[in-house]
Amino acid sequence: MFIFNKYYFLLALLLLGVEIYIGLYMHDAIIRPFGGDFLVVILLYCLVKSFINFPVLLTAGWVLVFAYAVEISQYFHLVSMLGLQRSKLATLLLGTSFSYVDLLVYTLGTLLVIVVENLRISLKKF
Repeated sequence: MFIFNKYYFLLALLLLGVEIYIGLYMHDAIIRPFGGDFLVVILLYCLVKSFINFPVLLTAGWVLVFAYAVEISQYFHLVSMLGLQRSKLATLLLGTSFSYVDLLVYTLGTLLVIVVENLRISLKKF
């Protein structure tokens, strides 16, 4: 169950670099708001798979639930409720504005993970 997978870890580091780049340098209306959210679930999936060998659907499902929970916490202004609205780290990690579109983007990112992983697994069989 617990195993270090350097493939997923390196992919997670690459995605983290892309996320940081998007956060620092992208100031557009599409990539920054949607691309980052799309990639973050893939990043989290790869991070989990770096250390835990759970099945694809289980891992992807829990990552999606986590992403939804973070987004729903924004609806309830969790950062403000915890008195962390002045913390840049808390606002960066938890966010401050709820969006139904973000839920859709998280779902699309998770679906891509499932499709790619299933293709990878089926191609390995041959």
